[in-house]
Amino acid sequence: MKVLLLLGLVAVALAERTSFEGEKVFRLKPTTDEHVTLIKDLALSMEVDFWSPESAEQVTIDIDVDIHIPASHTSMVYTVLNQSDMEHEILIEDLQAQIEAQVESRTVTPRSHSYTKYNSWDKIQAWISSVSAANSDLISRQVIGKTYEGRPMNVLQIGKKTGSPKPAIFLDCGIHAREWISTAFCQWFVNEAVTTYRSDSQMTSLLNQMDVYVLPVFNIDGYDYTWKSMEIKNRMWRKTRSRNYGTRCRGADPNRNFNARWCTEGASRNPCRDTYCGSKAESEIEVKNVADFIRKNKSIIKAYITVHSYSQLLLFPYFYYQLAADHAELMSVARGAIRALTSMYGTQYRAGPGATTIYPASGGSVDWAYDLGVKYSYVFELRDTGRYGFLLPESQIKPTCEETMLAVKYIATYVQKTL
Repeated sequence: MKVLLLLGLVAVALAERTSFEGEKVFRLKPTTDEHVTLIKDLALSMEVDFWSPESAEQVTIDIDVDIHIPASHTSMVYTVLNQSDMEHEILIEDLQAQIEAQVESRTVTPRSHSYTKYNSWDKIQAWISSVSAANSDLISRQVIGKTYEGRPMNVLQIGKKTGSPKPAIFLDCGIHAREWISTAFCQWFVNEAVTTYRSDSQMTSLLNQMDVYVLPVFNIDGYDYTWKSMEIKNRMWRKTRSRNYGTRCRGADPNRNFNARWCTEGASRNPCRDTYCGSKAESEIEVKNVADFIRKNKSIIKAYITVHSYSQLLLFPYFYYQLAADHAELMSVARGAIRALTSMYGTQYRAGPGATTIYPASGGSVDWAYDLGVKYSYVFELRDTGRYGFLLPESQIKPTCEETMLAVKYIATYVQKTL
């Protein structure tokens, strides 16, 4: 009762603001039903930013719960947690300081694109043009539509040009705006593909026989917002930037907006929530553009890989409690990919179906692609396991991308052998 009374004193809203100074990321370790109820009550009493899992509804006993708390409420949260005897720790002491440290105290932002730095959307857009022009023998690009705010969604088709359609893999990054390491990986992948095509026999064989369609940034509007608002609004933005009728809350979660058990488990109908599923399946133009492209090319697309962060997981369908028809094979391939990844730096990953390995979540792209007939559908959750969360330092871009390349190439080679 005392805890609930304290929670009732907490302010209800967390407005967009100029700074995250003094704001903390807690890791909570619920071990009882009372602990789970406490976390859910906390979420009802103030606007808690869930990092992992993605909403209060997904909190269960014996999972780590990472939450971002506004500075004005941290002392109250400390009191509540200490009264509850729930084990907890501070992952990030000062969120604003960590945001600034993510770009490694860069005093002047480099003018040119870099594969070992985080790049703004403007730099990525210029890079898309330049890398395509410089590698016209291997790369073709096409605009599959525009975002809500009118930005072009470029897909890069990478592979030896044969004049006829080839089997393909679709790879996308940056479906959630704040997951910067994800977008860094797609840029890394494109560079590796074109620079090692003639020197790496595995890449040569892959691109001679298959194409890889790469969407470097899925949620461009959201990603651009995390950059342009880093000092004035919200680096932690996750959703699209569409307007929702009847509310000032903007955007929907693109990975809850696909037509795969849409808006059931692990999704919200509240447009102010990070896991808002949208007004209907494919309500977000970005989702519809990708879905239309994959539907149009489903006869040739043999694998779908989507890259997220964080948690160090390799997941596959389903994100609800049902095993996929190809569960055994998908698990075998995932374990092989993880062995390849771990061989470089020893980074530990876990593999499994989404619902039981991380949490249930409806409307996701990987379930949708699998149901469409894309058998080898995977989700990567890249580094780390919570020390930095969505603010992985630039010093970790290179090792993260290097090890992930090994896993993606393992999956691609396996798919190639099934043709």
